[in-house]
Amino acid sequence: MSEELQSQFEEFEKPAVIRRKLLPWWIKTFCWIFMIMGVCSIGAVIASAFLTNVSLSLYGFSSNTAYSGVGMFIIAVIIFKSFAAYSLWFEKSNAIIIAKIDAIIGIVICIASMFMNTPDNGNLSLRLEILLLIPYFIKINKIEYEWDNLETI
Repeated sequence: MSEELQSQFEEFEKPAVIRRKLLPWWIKTFCWIFMIMGVCSIGAVIASAFLTNVSLSLYGFSSNTAYSGVGMFIIAVIIFKSFAAYSLWFEKSNAIIIAKIDAIIGIVICIASMFMNTPDNGNLSLRLEILLLIPYFIKINKIEYEWDNLETI
């Protein structure tokens, strides 16, 4: 009986594995930024019902109202990014795949924005966000194996 009871308590003696330690400081910072932005975007949808002008901007796209096509697109992207940030921060098992999808979508949107928002003089404007999205994807890709296998270690 005591061996059975002792084996049940051994489960509690294991040190807690914290996947969050795999994330560098800059990804942790952006996790908080995007979780806050997600809450603010929901607030923008609510505020847009009462106000005539709510400024939204992301990846070179901007809108003055949440109830336009571009506005809803921006809010949807922000909410997805906040979901990815939440998944990473709270160490969900599917967080890496969600973060990879988030990075790929961000890169595609940045590239589309660079071509769609080209001025009349033909000069291509480089979106600075892409300079963070590419290292983000690379870092998430590097920690994927360890993140997925930390539960078995």
